[in-house]
This record gives sequence, structure tokens and C-alpha cells, in this order.
Amino acid sequence: MAASGGGYADILRAPHALRLLVGTLVGRLPNGTAHIAIALFTRAEGGGYSLAGGLAAAYGLATAAGQPLLGRAVDLRGQPRVQLPAALLSALGMVWLAAAGIGSLPVAFAAVVVAGFFTPPLEGGLRALWPSVLGREDRVHRAYALDAVAQEVMFTVGPLLVTVLVWLWSPAAALLVVNAVGVLGALSVVASAPSRAWRSEPREAHWLGALRSRGLLALLGAFFFVGLALGSITVAALAYADLHGGDAVYGALMAALGLGALAGGLVYGARPWAGEPEARLRVLVGLLALGYLPLALAPGVVAMTALAAVSGVFLAPALACAFVVVDRHALRGTVTEAFSWLVTTFGVGTAAGTAVAGPAVELAGVPWSFGAAGAGGAAALLVLLATRRALALPAATAGPEAGEAVGVSENDRNGTVEPGFSGGRQA
Repeated sequence: MAASGGGYADILRAPHALRLLVGTLVGRLPNGTAHIAIALFTRAEGGGYSLAGGLAAAYGLATAAGQPLLGRAVDLRGQPRVQLPAALLSALGMVWLAAAGIGSLPVAFAAVVVAGFFTPPLEGGLRALWPSVLGREDRVHRAYALDAVAQEVMFTVGPLLVTVLVWLWSPAAALLVVNAVGVLGALSVVASAPSRAWRSEPREAHWLGALRSRGLLALLGAFFFVGLALGSITVAALAYADLHGGDAVYGALMAALGLGALAGGLVYGARPWAGEPEARLRVLVGLLALGYLPLALAPGVVAMTALAAVSGVFLAPALACAFVVVDRHALRGTVTEAFSWLVTTFGVGTAAGTAVAGPAVELAGVPWSFGAAGAGGAAALLVLLATRRALALPAATAGPEAGEAVGVSENDRNGTVEPGFSGGRQA
């Protein structure tokens, strides 16, 4: 692979690639900032940490429930028919929350559930599109790294954007603006030629869908705990900021976390990696867990911001490697659903982390809530170690169980995609 700049430039020069990447990034902005925006909105309305964590958890759980269902719908019906209507309904849920406030808790919870459930599966959709847009396996894997880096741009800029919108107007305005921008991003993606042309490969009808893959199940189990770690940091950082300077400190901590992941992702994507991605993922998750442990020290603001940045360094590399592993283990015709299950696992884990961290702050203090992040990282590593056999992918296991998961477009049918490439494997 070339140096990172040249390698990434090669991806971005491909027709439609930059539009799809940016559109997906913008379209996912509401989902990437919702936990922060909901927490700040709840606190501004007079709600406590437990309520803020509860509403964020409800949003995460609703997202977790909706992603695989919407992902399966995309595999069956195509992207435009699912992505844009879902984006509009999700935005309307946040409009409902901003208008109703938290005076009626059933209404507030209903609003975040609607917003979360209809979050469009843009992540899985983009990763399903990469093979038809880029063709070669090495370029697709490089695009996964670029995808992870781009996510960290969102997680770096997103918290700062929400903080600025709150400062300029109000938490309610932040909810409305971010979701309006998200709808525009989704529209940009589904109006593109690759999105309109993409069709999933034929799949075996089965109610479990993508979950019939043992390797995918093992990966999802591990990334539940990575999500738990991130969810606990979200609420713990809010409590820490209340003690050390308020919303500006909170935004700085969340941005530092994303900036660290951005730097890690750029370095990771700058070179090729030998060996099986499943083994590499175990190393990356172990390093991620080590980075979370010092957060429990909860030192002064400058040191804490530095620790937040360090804790994020291995997040983007772990995600990029996980994308490759999903691609290798997803069954034929389930590519969007398989990637959406990864989003779901994150959502459930994040919801668990936010739900646990709120009471932990109120009962035991800030350090204990940060301690949940280190515990989550360690648990993720243990799951990967315990499921090594399920994640093994012998060369002889060709066919659907080995990971032939790529969708096809009209260009693919005309021979644009390199022969032998089947979504991350050489056939």
C-alpha cells in the first residue's frame, strides 16, 4: 500500500467514492451525536444524570432493534426505498423530543425510541457499496480503514458542533439542526447512482438471517463490551465535566476521544497488515482495553483530556479490522444486515454502559463510572480469546459460510468488479 495520503487519495478519486463517504458521514451525524445531544438537552431541562442516561440508553436500544431489521429490508428491497424514509422518521422523533421536552416521561421516551429505531442503516449500506464502487479487495479493505477514520472525524467534530449549537442557541436547537443535516446526508447517498443500482446477492431464506454465522456472533459478543465501554465514558465524562468546568470540558473530552481514534486510524490505514485479521483484532482490542484503564484516575482537566485522547487511539483500528472480519464471516446476501448487526451490538452495549454509568456516578462517584470502560474493554478481549475457534476461517471453507457477502450492482453484472473478489476473500 502507498503512504496514507496516496492510498486514501486513490480511494477518493474513484467515481462516487467521495460523495458516498461524505454523504454517509453527514447522514450519520444525528446518530453519532445523539447520546451527547440528548444528555445535554435533558440536563438543560432539569433532568438528572440517571434520566439523561436512561433516555440515551432508550435511544441506543431502539437503534439496536431497528438497525438489523432495516438492514435486512435494504438487502431485500434496495437502499433508496428504506434509507430516506427511515431518515425522515428518525428526524421527526427528535423534533418531537425538542418540542415536548421531558415534562412527560412517556412522551420523551417515546420520542427517542422513534428517533433511534428509524436511524437509517447508512453504515452497513456504505460498506455494502464499496465492492461495487472500488472493485479490488485491497482497495475495499483500505476503504474500511478510511471509513473508520471518517467516523472519528464525525466523533471529533460532532461533539464540538453540538456544544457550539448549544452555546449559540439551545440544546433543543442542537437536536433540530443536527437531524436536519442528517436527512440531507442520507438524501445525497440514496440519490447516487451506486446506491440506486445496488442489489444484494440472493440469500437463503431463514429467520435468523446473518446471525447464522458463528464467526459473526463471536464478533458481536466482543463488540457489545466495546460499546459498553464507550457508553460509560459518555455519562462519566458528563459528570466529570460538571465538577471541572461544565459543557466546554465535556465537549473537549469527547472531542479528544475522537481525535485520538482519528490519529490511530490514520496510522493504521497507512500500511498493509500481514496475517489473519481475526488475530490482529485480538491485539487491537487488548490495546484498546489498556487505554481505557487510566481514565478511572480522573485527574485534572489537562491530564484527563490527554488520557481521553490516548484511550481512543486503538478504537478506529479495531473498528476497521472488525469491518474486514464481518466481511469475511457474513453469509451470502446478508451484507447490509451483517454490518447493521455490528451497529446494533454497539447500540446495546452503549445503552448498557450509559445505564450503568449514571447510577454509578450518583452512588460511587466519577472514578467508578470510568472504571466500567476498562472492565468493558477487558471483557471484549476475553470474548475474542474464548471464541478463537468460531472466528477461525480455514482456507478450505469456501462458499457462503466463508463470507461471500457482497452485493452487486448493474456494473458488477457487466464485469466491472475484479473476478474472484467476493467481499473480502479470494474465491
